Amino acid sequence: MRTVVFDLDGTLADTSEDLLAAANACFVADGHGVVLDGRDRLTAFHGGRAMLRAGYARLGIAFSEDDITRHYPRLLAAYAEGIDTNTTLYPGAVAAVEALRAAGFATAICTNKPEGLAVELVRRLGIAPLFGALIGADTLPTRKPDAAPYIASVLGAGGDVARSMLIGDTETDRKTGLAVGVPVALVTFGPEGRAIERLAPEALLDHFDDLPGLAARLLP
Repeated sequence: MRTVVFDLDGTLADTSEDLLAAANACFVADGHGVVLDGRDRLTAFHGGRAMLRAGYARLGIAFSEDDITRHYPRLLAAYAEGIDTNTTLYPGAVAAVEALRAAGFATAICTNKPEGLAVELVRRLGIAPLFGALIGADTLPTRKPDAAPYIASVLGAGGDVARSMLIGDTETDRKTGLAVGVPVALVTFGPEGRAIERLAPEALLDHFDDLPGLAARLLP
């Protein structure tokens, strides 16, 4: 089966507000108040540790990776409590995935969000039945951009890696596609907008309405 694999944060859903709130909970607990804001949406899509580093840098406080590791469980706990407070699916996402499946494509999620949190989020968003597999950051010993998680997501959905593609929003997703040797479409409705074209993906996706046609073109 032809297979379309989706990143989750910043691709299927805008999770940035809830991610930033979780990071800010760590800074508030340490007496620094709210540090991160809307300017940090792109950082949010690069993960919890990236947000913690950005916050410390903005505060001008010296920190080590040990500090990041110490705070990370607190961030995950805060995120689990508010995982869908402000998170929304991007317009047209559900209809596009349904259209792909109706056309005979397999669909899967490959994300660098911890698997347990990813499973819970897609359940709360009501989209779990739309995907044949979900691979998270800790499902395997490696995460994107290593090829193994992507391959596992395709095979888990019953697809063929040679007839698959990735929909993502960051350089990590672009590097994943290059590692596997599959086409990548990067969305332009994320924080970078059309500037994401700098990564030279095989395609840009301006709106989910365009995805079924794009997938048919890249995976004939």
